[in-house]
Amino acid sequence: MSPTHPTHPTHPTHPARPSTDPAARLRRGEAFRALHHGPGPFVVPNPWDAGTARILASFGFAALATTGAGLAHSLGRPDGAGRLTRDELLANAAAIVDATGLPVTADLESGFGEHPEDVAETIRLAAGAGLAGGSVEDATGRDEDPVRPLEEAVERVAAAVEAAKGLDFPFTVTARAENFFLGRPDLDDTIRRLRAYEAAGADVLYAPALPDAEAIRAVCAAVSRPVNVLMTGALKLSVAELGALGVRRISTGSALSRAALGALTRAAREITETGTFGFGADALPYAEANALLAAPDAASAAGREGDPAP
Repeated sequence: MSPTHPTHPTHPTHPARPSTDPAARLRRGEAFRALHHGPGPFVVPNPWDAGTARILASFGFAALATTGAGLAHSLGRPDGAGRLTRDELLANAAAIVDATGLPVTADLESGFGEHPEDVAETIRLAAGAGLAGGSVEDATGRDEDPVRPLEEAVERVAAAVEAAKGLDFPFTVTARAENFFLGRPDLDDTIRRLRAYEAAGADVLYAPALPDAEAIRAVCAAVSRPVNVLMTGALKLSVAELGALGVRRISTGSALSRAALGALTRAAREITETGTFGFGADALPYAEANALLAAPDAASAAGREGDPAP
């Protein structure tokens, strides 16, 4: 009789996480790219962690974006140059991807480095984190000289685009002109920059903090690539109105995270100033919060045929 050989237990196979599964990454990249060419503008809200990402996904948003300010605030830091490391930002982005399986584009700040090669490496790392896209801004992080010279900024956008082209899935590169956001309200220079970034190959163009409908219309008319607009409290335009101006993508930036901080601050002020707890009437009911966060596990969903991405 032949000797009995020990049998090895069969371990169940677990589907790859959405952020690391190449097939899911491809589907998300294609879906995100297609959203920019749909029949109308789409909103890409900005969660700041896995929990808020799941809640937003439950409302049917087709894609999500990260927020550097929201992440910084959640870590107990003010937003600003150098407050977040690249590793922290990408780990947060991967957690958001894994929480929902949706396409996610990230705020990659100015690319995390002084040289175009650094920007290219950030794009490759962002792709490795499961992102479907990312934005690179032309800010320097220096108060005395906040916006990069145009030639230097174009080289960095071109490096990001070249790195994205070397990937095995569509990675949408968004180029940001920071003039208005950094207190330099120069529309002509903003348009000049966005046109140069378009010529360098950027897929989406973005000038945060444009002040009004006319500025948005001028930007959209000046370029042929999709334009992202940041909605702020001062810019009281609807999705339909923005679409009529030529906008293709609408983001919320840090507004959602600051709205949550506003609710927290008002509650704390009520407790300390009046000794009352009326804020509880506006709190999300416990059962509803649990239900919103009890969505199917994104990693399991990504292992099935058909990723949750649209």
